[in-house]
Amino acid sequence: MDAASAISLASRRGVPRARLSHGGGSMPLLGLGMAPDPPVPHDVTRGAVLDALEVGYRHFDTAALYKTEQPLGEAISQALLSSLIRSREEIFVTSKLWCSDAHKGLVLPALHKTLQNLELDYVDLYLIHWPVSSTPGAIEYPIKKEDFRPMDYKSIWADMEECQKLGLAKAIGVSNFSCKKLSHLLAIATIPPAVNQVEVNPAWQQKKLIDFCKANNILVTAYSPLGATGTFYGNNRVLESDIINEIATTRGKTAAQVSLRWAFEQGIAVVVKSFNRERMKQNLDIFDWELSADDHEKIRKIPQSRVCTGSDYTSSYGPFRTLEELWDEEL
Repeated sequence: MDAASAISLASRRGVPRARLSHGGGSMPLLGLGMAPDPPVPHDVTRGAVLDALEVGYRHFDTAALYKTEQPLGEAISQALLSSLIRSREEIFVTSKLWCSDAHKGLVLPALHKTLQNLELDYVDLYLIHWPVSSTPGAIEYPIKKEDFRPMDYKSIWADMEECQKLGLAKAIGVSNFSCKKLSHLLAIATIPPAVNQVEVNPAWQQKKLIDFCKANNILVTAYSPLGATGTFYGNNRVLESDIINEIATTRGKTAAQVSLRWAFEQGIAVVVKSFNRERMKQNLDIFDWELSADDHEKIRKIPQSRVCTGSDYTSSYGPFRTLEELWDEEL
């Protein structure tokens, strides 16, 4: 079964889910991004998760880098105690391996640390955050240019597979991988990646990569689906697009809802970042209406460029000296 046909609309009121390939579970196709920028206090994050659970979110996307694993775990524990959720199985938690732990022998300890932070026995999905390693040690961003190291894909992926075999991660995948890097990984993998999380939005539509992933049973998850507005690297090109706003006005929706619905209709998953309860509710309200063929044609004409350029992951020391090398010219 391919990623698109695996999408289930079993519940009209709930968020649609997709069955992940290669032994993975059922992933809600809309999740809450857990990388607030600028950072917010621990208790604000915990409260946002509880708000999200109350309004209907069941998929949470965090990472070692984000420093939000611990408050997410606390919120999940509180939700279980208060019967806001009935069981751990009701929610889907994604976390990510940071570059400094992307070394042979360090992957499993990194996941154990993540599980300790989350107070969980397993994550539903564990991703390689970027296709590059850095000097082992503290989790830092930005990474010093002299600290980047080439990733040993074979040994790192073998350790990721071990995480899944041990039941510590129900599924494994990658983030920010190009078609070329995915092809290399697929050639050496025993358990292929179930997910590739990358930037996708109406201003960076990634059709070639999405098609490649679908052909290989890899579900694409979009980050920055609204253009990362409000972050240090984002802009308003998506939410202030005349085309998006024209469609939104015609349909009585917000620009954010149109952008999220567009992504959903690409047959992909989305993680959207908002700790505002009302916007959380609005972002969930995308599953009982559709865009027209004319809407899609208009959106296809939006000028294309990345929001997350990846420049912080290039270095004159290598392994990626240019953006063309990082993205394999998929610019």
